[in-house]
Amino acid sequence: MTRRYNRSRRPRKSQGALISKIAFAAVVIFLAALAIYAGKRIQSESETTTGVYNSDSLLAVVTPPDLPALTVDYEGFTVSFNTRMHVPNYVAWELTADEAAATEVTRNSAKFRQDTAVDGCPTTDDYRNSSFDRGHMCPAADMKWSRKAMDDCHYLTNIAPQTHKLNGGPWQTVEANCRKWAERDSALIIICGPILTDRLTSTIGDNGVIVPERFFKVVYAPYANPPRGIAFILNNFDTTGGAQAGATTIDEVEAITGFDFFSALPDDIENKIESESNYQLWQRLKN
Repeated sequence: MTRRYNRSRRPRKSQGALISKIAFAAVVIFLAALAIYAGKRIQSESETTTGVYNSDSLLAVVTPPDLPALTVDYEGFTVSFNTRMHVPNYVAWELTADEAAATEVTRNSAKFRQDTAVDGCPTTDDYRNSSFDRGHMCPAADMKWSRKAMDDCHYLTNIAPQTHKLNGGPWQTVEANCRKWAERDSALIIICGPILTDRLTSTIGDNGVIVPERFFKVVYAPYANPPRGIAFILNNFDTTGGAQAGATTIDEVEAITGFDFFSALPDDIENKIESESNYQLWQRLKN
């Protein structure tokens, strides 16, 4: 089952006289032609531009056809849930500068809970006394702009078993960095999850929730000039070196996971941002 949430709701157009319809159609044609011209002009002025920015296309991930996956659209993020391993394949969201800086809601009243509409979703009992943290993929601190988004990110479809050393260490550092970078760069596209192609044998709970050995996070700044990317692969058990030691390329994450990120981008931009891994540059850049 897939839940859909649409942030924008457009009113129905009213019926008018024939002359109004003709005039409206003429305006639409003119504006469409103008948009096409403007788009071509933008692309001719800068080879690094993404053209017309479409966050939905950038959030799309191409996955292997045999991957068990149930897509669930929550408010503010999308989960591809692995119904066999009981953890996400990946979680994707756009984090804008306003959302990163938001303080409207807190997580105090939010509770971890099973999403009963999703087959294979764990229960809170699966994590109880397991010694593992309930590790957010889309973090609660990114969802302070909406009460519903905050509540939704506590569904266990958005969670995977993490050691406290990872969850409270490098993973948390990368999350905080992403909020800082989103405020600086206007918005980020973030996709993360457990690496499920490793040889995984440990589980927790009666439902057999898989315990990942490693986690990935890919980050793309589409509004930066020029656009840039970075990725992280972080070990669930050995956190030596922290976040910086986990910095890598998006290409490397694709090779390990079998996923294809940002395929909607022009090839020259995709190839460039997916080959970058300059953590110091991301940290050094200012507003």
